[in-house]
Parts: sequence; structure tokens; C-alpha cells
Amino acid sequence: MISCSSPQYRRAYGWQRDGGMADYLIAEEKDLVALPDELSYADGAQVACGFGTVYEGLQKIGISGNDAVLITGLGPVGLATGALCRKLGAERIIGIDVVPERMQLAKDLGLCDDVLASSPDNVAQVKDLTGGRGVERAVDCSANAAARAVAIRATRKWGKIVFLGEGGTVEFNPSPDIIHDQKTIYGSWVTSIWLMEELVERLVRWGLHPAELITHRFALDQVGQAYALMASGKCGKVAVCFDEELG
Repeated sequence: MISCSSPQYRRAYGWQRDGGMADYLIAEEKDLVALPDELSYADGAQVACGFGTVYEGLQKIGISGNDAVLITGLGPVGLATGALCRKLGAERIIGIDVVPERMQLAKDLGLCDDVLASSPDNVAQVKDLTGGRGVERAVDCSANAAARAVAIRATRKWGKIVFLGEGGTVEFNPSPDIIHDQKTIYGSWVTSIWLMEELVERLVRWGLHPAELITHRFALDQVGQAYALMASGKCGKVAVCFDEELG
């Protein structure tokens, strides 16, 4: 699977194994996760690389009613973070992004209590919203250097930060930004089969449908349009669907 470090045995579907954008894909039985009747294919398709990635990261930092959470980056992964933090009981959820359409979607879906436009004032704004202390947990979904620095600096003493966004860089001062305040930064990449199975169970229990994040659906022969829209950022989740889920 994706996290396997062996060049010989690493065989991720749609990566080392072809077929991610084909009508059919042969999969090994051991890699399959049962889809309950309560979930659609569009729900299930997000269990692996979207909601599953977030669920893994949130397991590492822990989310509860004690926590105010900052999400930097409100693309599909950031929106999934908001949805899962809601169900895990976060006391307050603050989101930051640069794309008006995504900021509005986070508001419309009720995934964030506060949505801020990216700016040099973000750390001060987050602290103002949290009684001057900062958030207990921060999740970076942006891979943007400035946003990652905000996630670190807007987290309070003893807080935890997880980086989910791929690529990019970050620059911070270890002593004032991390060491003196006893903060912890985690890296998290995708997830495991057993956590996907756990997540599926939780989605049914919570009545949470990842498909609600989908703003646009395309047929397989329109995949070029789907990627172009996704690259623009002016959307939520974009799905490439078959006939039964195109509506």
C-alpha cells in the first residue's frame, strides 16, 4: 500500500497499480473495505484518501470537547477535517483559506464556527477568538509555508499540530515557536485498512456523509474538466462518477 517503504512491494491502487481512472480495477480481497448500505459510493470513495487521511491525523493529536481547533486550508481535506472535528466534539472550529468559494462552503455546511481570510494578522485573530490563548489543536491541510507557520504560532502552550498537506516548506523559530511552549508537531500520511474500517463504522454511527462535500460531479469522459476545476480551487470535492451517482 501507499505507506509501504519497499520499492519491490509498494503497490498503491491508482499509483503503482494502473486503473485509478478506468471503468474497472482489479483489487486484492485483503485490501477491500465493506461499504454499508447506509453509505453511497461517493461516500465510500472518500474514506481512503480524504476522510481517512484526516481521521488518521486526528487520531494522532486527539480531538475532544476540550479543544478549539484551527484548520489552515479549506480544500476537500480541510473541509473533511471540519466535518470530523464536529463529530468528535471540538468546542470551536476556526478555518483559514484564500479562496472565497471554499470559505463560503465551510460556512454554508456549518463546518467552521469562524472562517478567516488568509492574512498576516491570522495569528492575532485566532488568539482573539480564543481568549488570547490560541487553539489546543491545529491541522494544516494547505502545504503553504505561511499557513503552516500560522498553525504553529496560533497553537497554545502544550498544544498539538498535525501536518496533512503534501509538499511545500515551512520556516519557524524552534525555541519560541515550539520548545518554550512545549508544542508537538506530527506528520501524518494517508491511513491503514483497519482505520478505514473503523471510520466507515463511525460514519454510519454519526450519520456523516462525505458526499455532502461534493460540489461538482463529472462522467469519466469529462475527467479533464474535473481536474481543471479542482486545480482552480473554486469548488469543494470534485467527483468522477458513473451513471448511478452523476445526478
